[in-house]
Amino acid sequence: MSARVIVLCVCLAAALLGGGACGTDPADPAQPPSFAADPDQVVVSDSGSLTIAVRFAPAPPAVGTDAVQLSFVDGSGAAAAGLGLAVVPWMPAHGHGTSVDPTVTETAPGVFVATPLYLFMPGSWELRMTISGSVDDTAKAAFEIP
Repeated sequence: MSARVIVLCVCLAAALLGGGACGTDPADPAQPPSFAADPDQVVVSDSGSLTIAVRFAPAPPAVGTDAVQLSFVDGSGAAAAGLGLAVVPWMPAHGHGTSVDPTVTETAPGVFVATPLYLFMPGSWELRMTISGSVDDTAKAAFEIP
């Protein structure tokens, strides 16, 4: 069975049992996400060369459509501007992601927003980041949705 079929089955089960919807749950584009000044967590990239401040909207993240702001700094504390970044929401215990791929936009030097971050069910999630450009690296931010 393909990963998309498994995700679809899980979505249908969640919708039927929980009374919620699954699939695309678009955020209102007229209302941009608002992020707190303090990060929800700070992670270090797998190579150790970048530090990433992670801020969710809403905070803490919840089932449905969320957004994440990722602020990258290098070893000297300077903003890591001009990176390429891909973000994949992933449920490691289930071995699947979501049916909606977030769009990642650099909003300021070294600051990226990924939205929509469609987190369709409770459980343990990861944001898997692939970083390219002046630094080729990976990172993960783990979080729970009750």
